[in-house]
Amino acid sequence: MKKDLHPEYFSDASVSCVCGEKYTTGATQKEIRVEVCSKCHPFYTGEQRIVDTEGRVERLRRRYGQK
Repeated sequence: MKKDLHPEYFSDASVSCVCGEKYTTGATQKEIRVEVCSKCHPFYTGEQRIVDTEGRVERLRRRYGQK
């Protein structure tokens, strides 16, 4: 095998989420920052969030008569 071909592997890399959750895993970076994790992702929490910055959801609901 060629030397210096593969990146350095950290078996104790820390992963931190925006929600505050932190855990360790193996990765090629020492520190990883993520926006969503299993503690705050809607699929795992069962919570539905609709991000609507331009009023498109409300306009769609008005158009089709949904409340």
